[in-house]
Amino acid sequence: MKKLAHDAIPRVAPANIGEVVRFPIVVLLEDIRSAHNVGAILRTADALLVREVLLAGITPGGDHKGVHKSALGAQDFVPWRRIESTTSEIKHLKTLGYTVAALEITDSPQPTESLLIGAYPICLVVGNEVAGISEATLNECDFALELPQLGVKQSLNVSIATAVMMFDLQRRYRTLTQ
Repeated sequence: MKKLAHDAIPRVAPANIGEVVRFPIVVLLEDIRSAHNVGAILRTADALLVREVLLAGITPGGDHKGVHKSALGAQDFVPWRRIESTTSEIKHLKTLGYTVAALEITDSPQPTESLLIGAYPICLVVGNEVAGISEATLNECDFALELPQLGVKQSLNVSIATAVMMFDLQRRYRTLTQ
C-alpha cells in the first residue's frame, strides 16, 4: 500500500464538471444556522456528485465567507440555489417524480435498505441543528430516514448525519442499478 500524492488522486477536471453525470439525489437544507455545516455538506455533495443542494430559510448560501472556509471550493462545483419556500419546492420536486425523505428522528423511520429503484430520484430534507425539520415540511415528506444511534446522546452534527445519509443513499442507488 502506498499513499497517493495530492496530484495523483484521480478526480474530475474542474473544466469537465459540467459534463459529469450526477446521482439522482437532491439535498434540501432548511434553516441550517452554521455556515461551516453548509460548507461541509457542499463538500460531501461534491464528493458524491449529488445533483443539487437547495438552501431554504436562514441557511447561508454558497457565496458566504464561512461556507467557503469549510467547503474548500466545492461551492463552485456543486449546483446550489436558494429557494423561497420549502413546501412549495417539495411539491414542485414531486411533480418532477422525486420522492422526498426527511432526515429526522420520527416514530416510523424507514431504513435505506428498504428503498427500491422507484424511490429515485430522491430529495433528502435536512433541518435545523436544534429544531430539526419544521412540522409543515415534515408533513410534505413521503417518509423519514433515520440513522440508528446506540449511544447516550442520540445526536450527530447535522453535517455528519447528512454526509452519512448521502453516502448511504448513493450506495443504495448503486446497488439497485448494478
